[in-house]
Amino acid sequence: MARYTGPKCRLCRREGMKLYLKGARCDSEKCAFEKRPQPPGQHGLGRRRRNQSEYGKQLREKQKAKRIYGLLERQFRKYVKESLKTKDVAAGDALMQKLESRLDNLIYRSGLSVSRAQARQFVRRGFFLVNDKEVKTPSQQLKPGDIIKPVSFEKLQLKEGFVLPEWISANVKEKYVKYLRLPTPGDLQERIDVQSIIEFYSR
Repeated sequence: MARYTGPKCRLCRREGMKLYLKGARCDSEKCAFEKRPQPPGQHGLGRRRRNQSEYGKQLREKQKAKRIYGLLERQFRKYVKESLKTKDVAAGDALMQKLESRLDNLIYRSGLSVSRAQARQFVRRGFFLVNDKEVKTPSQQLKPGDIIKPVSFEKLQLKEGFVLPEWISANVKEKYVKYLRLPTPGDLQERIDVQSIIEFYSR
């Protein structure tokens, strides 16, 4: 499967904000974005971030969301098209719920990995059970009530200083986390303008 293999810090610099793609390094003084916040490239140092057109803003929001969740264009577009067909909730909210309901994202949100990329690697190696069944598909969509349980905590790298979201619960005694409910717009931490993304694909 195709995937981005270049430097992750370059993506943060391109979007003009931290995307937290490298775990604890993003919060340390080693963060490349802190040292070089200018856009990447030969002329990045002397180039200012100029006012963008409406299309440019929508494109950047789309690219930002793809990079945060680690998706390629084809898969991301599929999520958007499915969200546009929903009737119960707004398309933008439905899109974020689909992204947040991915197994790799829920593992990251639960503090069982330091990044979504690491969470995907853990899933592919069979480090997690979903409802007591082995799952090796990071993109699997989970539903409220599903239970994620690590096969062994010794193989994991837990996130330090982590606060569990309200829509996920942890059972310390039984050593599992439970997907309680779909997240609402107020629950989300990422600064993503989902309406711009929907408008970009609705042109």
